[in-house]
Amino acid sequence: MKKISLCMIVRDEEKRLGHALENASIFADEIIIVDTGSNDKTVSVAKKYTDKIYSYDWNDDFASARNFSFEKAENEYIMWLDGDDLVPIESAKAIKEWKKAEGDVDVLMCPYVADYDENLTPTFSYLRERIVKNSKAFRWHERVHEVITPSGIIVTNHDIKIYHGKYRKERSQRNLSIYKKMIEEGELLSPRAQFYYSRELYFNNLIDEAIHEFSRFLADGKGWSENNIEACLDIGKCYKIKKKYANSLTALYGSFVYDLPRGEVLYEIGNVYFEQCEYRKAIYWYKLALDMSPQIENGGFINMDTVTFLPALQLCVCYDKLGQIALARHYHEVSKGFKPNDQAVQNNQEYFDNLSKNT
Repeated sequence: MKKISLCMIVRDEEKRLGHALENASIFADEIIIVDTGSNDKTVSVAKKYTDKIYSYDWNDDFASARNFSFEKAENEYIMWLDGDDLVPIESAKAIKEWKKAEGDVDVLMCPYVADYDENLTPTFSYLRERIVKNSKAFRWHERVHEVITPSGIIVTNHDIKIYHGKYRKERSQRNLSIYKKMIEEGELLSPRAQFYYSRELYFNNLIDEAIHEFSRFLADGKGWSENNIEACLDIGKCYKIKKKYANSLTALYGSFVYDLPRGEVLYEIGNVYFEQCEYRKAIYWYKLALDMSPQIENGGFINMDTVTFLPALQLCVCYDKLGQIALARHYHEVSKGFKPNDQAVQNNQEYFDNLSKNT
């Protein structure tokens, strides 16, 4: 049977760490906690589950801290988690079953669920290298948005879903500050770092800078195709914020160069036309998005709402704007099938109920 060392770097996670470790204890043969400077009771929580707790002087380098935790691992395989991650009981059991399975594996890729509904149904996810052989070949790189480069025998297991904890917090400028420090120190950003630096600018509402850096990333021509597609999508959103709709559409159509159209892009094209009150054009793109199957195996970001609930909701609105009430009702029912408790769906239900009373 395979044995797993669970490695975590944490800081100020006293409210969430216990949730991560409780189910992790089901499958982990060893738990290693590296604290990077907590000011709360994180270490006390960790002590309930392991005595292998280490301190690490934070140096604005996530890869370095994670590699420090990996060096402490003694088992054949290493798994990583963040302090606010959730391991559902089904995933914990799936890991136990994987440990029993025969066959050599170097890297196990699993869905990382970044957003989900009240039933834990994923709405935004992507594949991550979750469990790796305990080998020098598998170490972290990139100071921010750190990553392990998969190689060797790579297997994907969709039954092992790790959920990123959802809790209210203001978007931190920590990552952006680290990138700016790297640039000031003359460090040349890798294509991947350039992509994520651009996203941090976008997330911090530095729209013009984000457009410039995303464009530099694409012009360099060295990015991963999924990151290229996402960059086109984000540039499109940036231009839509600036109400430069022609530029937005140019960026979104540009994503088609890299692979088959993504539902997220089709949905966003619909949004651009919707903002301009061009409802017939919006309908065309929303329908394409609704019919699109997500490219899960490609490993990129998957926003399930953009190929299910959201285009159905927007189609309802578009047909209502055009006075085609029967079709508007139809797509209301479609959207309700996806998320019956959503406030927008309930508002639409009240709207159609009132229409029925007055006719």
